[in-house]
Amino acid sequence: MTTADPRFEYATGTRLRAWSRVWRYLLVVLMAVFGHAMMYGSLILVAEVGALTVNAEDVPEMAIVLLMAGVDALVCVLAIALLPLRRRAPATIATIIAALSSISSATGSGPAMLAAVSNATHRRWGPIVINGVVFVAALMTFYVLFPSQAFGPTPDILMFVGAIITFLVPAGFGLFIGARRALLASLHERAVKAERERALEVHAAQAGERTRIAREMHDVLAHRISLVAMHAGGLAYRDDLSREETASAARLVQDNARRALAELRQVLGVLRPDGSGVEPPQPTLEVLPALIAEVREAGVDVDLEGSLAEGDPPDLVSRTAFRLVQEALTNARKHAPGAPVRVRVDGRPGGLLAIEVTNGSAAPGVRPVVADGSGLGLAGLAERVDLAGGTIDYGPDGKHGFAVRAWLPWEGETDD
Repeated sequence: MTTADPRFEYATGTRLRAWSRVWRYLLVVLMAVFGHAMMYGSLILVAEVGALTVNAEDVPEMAIVLLMAGVDALVCVLAIALLPLRRRAPATIATIIAALSSISSATGSGPAMLAAVSNATHRRWGPIVINGVVFVAALMTFYVLFPSQAFGPTPDILMFVGAIITFLVPAGFGLFIGARRALLASLHERAVKAERERALEVHAAQAGERTRIAREMHDVLAHRISLVAMHAGGLAYRDDLSREETASAARLVQDNARRALAELRQVLGVLRPDGSGVEPPQPTLEVLPALIAEVREAGVDVDLEGSLAEGDPPDLVSRTAFRLVQEALTNARKHAPGAPVRVRVDGRPGGLLAIEVTNGSAAPGVRPVVADGSGLGLAGLAERVDLAGGTIDYGPDGKHGFAVRAWLPWEGETDD
């Protein structure tokens, strides 16, 4: 199975789009040349053989005919030059070109018709009616101003009807094109909407299935954990077990713990969004100095203070503390660029891990990256801190700055 070269498809599509524009202008030029030739060809013929006309004294001189033909052609060139602007102002350009038809037969034969088509594709009746009135009035003005020999013995009413038909044909074609475009756009919108709704339904079904499987695994996991707790409790309180019985119970604890861990991984895999893959280890307070160094390299004046007792906080607490400092530093850079920032982290096992990040107001002459934040970052921090069993407080510090303070439980044995 062969695959089309995208470069070929792009080049082909570009050529087709270019041709779709060129052929319109070629048709306009051909129609203008035809109308110009019919008009002034008949006048030249009348001027050459004026004796064939009834009112030979009204026949214009050849020089006048040639001058009129030249002016007509120049006006038509101007009208063609205005045509590309019809996409920005279709009604205005259509009306201007229609008005030029009053002194140019070539304009009325070509550019005015294309402009009428473009104006009608938008299907706004007000501009269409105005364009039609100007179009018909311009053609009738041309009929009155220019020698009647070019039109032959044609009654005025027939010329008026002909002018109306000359406008209605391109206007009707434009209305048809506009209706077809609207229909295609509507069908495309419906298809996109249906595809989006289908994707949402599939996503909802997948999420529901993941939730159902997770509930089933939760029951199995709870069973495994209860077995581990039961056998571990037996080992802790029974001292009458033989060595073989103790080893057997230990193997049961080990086996159920391993199975529980595997099933927990399955639960996490089920609950993980599609395509997320395995996430890398999340940063903790161990890499806080590296974060401070990175922020300093970005030009922020940051001071790191405080001290931690020996031992590391629990992973959940440590990750939460790191994320809190990271988000607070990000907010300081966005909302108070150039302001000094102070980070303080204190704590000990069996107590609280206290985190405080304060910053001053933005430096003079430096505009914040964003004027007003959405607050979703701080709201997410509050949720994260709450899940870790801590509390958080944030807001203006009363010194034209901003402060974020949090206290997280650091479980562990104290030194006393």
